[in-house]
Amino acid sequence: MPKTEEQFRQMRDDMRSRILRESSLYFAKNGFGDTKISDLAKHIGIGQGTIYLYFRSKEELFDEIRKNTDNSAEVKKIKALAKLPISSRAMIEKLSGEVIKSLEDEDYAVKITIYTQLLLEQENGLYKSDMYGALAGIIRKGQKEGKIVKGDPVMLADLYWGTVYLYALKKLFIKNFKMIDKAVLCHLLEA
Repeated sequence: MPKTEEQFRQMRDDMRSRILRESSLYFAKNGFGDTKISDLAKHIGIGQGTIYLYFRSKEELFDEIRKNTDNSAEVKKIKALAKLPISSRAMIEKLSGEVIKSLEDEDYAVKITIYTQLLLEQENGLYKSDMYGALAGIIRKGQKEGKIVKGDPVMLADLYWGTVYLYALKKLFIKNFKMIDKAVLCHLLEA
């Protein structure tokens, strides 16, 4: 039976989504420089030409993936959390619980991995990150309360997000690993 225009549109949308999802995972594992369209097509299980039907180049595909790593929603949540009338320790616990829960989702792990890789490519990119800055603000507050370990707040944010990045990588690469729990993640910053 012939397919309708709507069915064709849905098939195209599904293929585009599949390419983006599978490419995100492949780029997260291999990085941009070590990714070839031919290898990517094999990984996805499609012809190389199919990728080019949806994206003109590897750069265009990666730019679309980069847009999906936008972390403005997470930064907003952290900034909103920082405004709550609760202790900094409670803020860190709440944030850690949400992060650990999010890491159960492979898409979130891919997003964290690619976002971190993009930051690493920029000179001092990590330390200019809004996510680092927002967490550093909570850490400063906690240090004043005596509840958070002493040290440079941005470097402590780096320790925290670096640990999250490590477990995002484990989620993507290691089968049957044990995920860090909220208490351990919180403990990184506790005084």
